This record gives sequence, C-alpha cells and structure tokens, in this order.
Amino acid sequence: MIKLKNSDTLRRLDFKHPATWVATWCGTGLMQPAPGTWGTLGALPFGMILMVVGGIPALIIASIIFFFVGLWAAKHFETMVREKDSGMIVIDEAVGLWIALIPALLTPLSIGLAFVLFRFFDIIKPFPIGWLDKKYKGAFGVMIDDVVAGIFAAIVMIGLRYVGWI
Repeated sequence: MIKLKNSDTLRRLDFKHPATWVATWCGTGLMQPAPGTWGTLGALPFGMILMVVGGIPALIIASIIFFFVGLWAAKHFETMVREKDSGMIVIDEAVGLWIALIPALLTPLSIGLAFVLFRFFDIIKPFPIGWLDKKYKGAFGVMIDDVVAGIFAAIVMIGLRYVGWI
C-alpha cells in the first residue's frame, strides 16, 4: 500500500513554494515506502519522452539543467524542513536516471535495465558513490551521489550494448 509520509516534516513544508514540488519531483518523494524508488519511477516517463523527442542530447541537456535546478530546490527544501539530505528529496533520482538512460535503447528491456541498474548503484553505493554521499553535505551532497550512480549505470549499459545483450 502506498502511503504519504506523515510527520512534523510535512507540516513544515510550504506546498505553495515551487522548491517543494521540484525537490519531491511532483510529490513522489512524499510517498512511502521507498521514496527514492517512487521518485525514479516518476522521472521515468519524462526520461522516455526526452529519449523520443531529442535522444541523447535531450537527456544530457535535461540532466545538466535539472542538476542545477535540483541544487536550488534541495537547498530550499532542506531549509524549509530543517532536515539534511531528506529522503523526500528525489530530484536527484530524476537526474541520475536520465544519465543512466543516455546509452539505453528505446525498448522495455533496455529502459528497465537502466532503471534497475541506477537503483542498484544508488542503494548499494559502491565507492566512490558512498564516499561522495558522506563527504559532501547540503544540496551538492544530495545531488552528486545520484549523478555518479547514474554514470555507473550508464557505463554498465554501454558494456551490455557492446556485448549485444541489449
């Protein structure tokens, strides 16, 4: 069953402020359990649209733009809720997923693998992802580990395409 986060944190949110909606990727970060997975799922249709409309350049440009938008939103969100690296912030998952989709083909298998690989690296946090997550705080810390998780997933996707598995 999908639930919304219920806490004092929610009471501190200003739902009229755009940073709330951007940081939580249209509210998917408020869903429980696993807000990061919900945020990634919420970013998937947008990633697929970017793939269809503009391909690799669109995914790269959107990832760069939303990285900086995410920095802004995460900073305001953390100030608003008075929490560091809140699990409700999922704009970083959108950026990471879009990076993972860069080498993907527009097939269910390829898109599904990009999704699973990104979530795997984001959750497991192998070096240097976990190190970045611990070293950098604030909005940059929120964003950078997911960017690198997306890069790791993209590298694996490139390898899978190279050997002809996708």
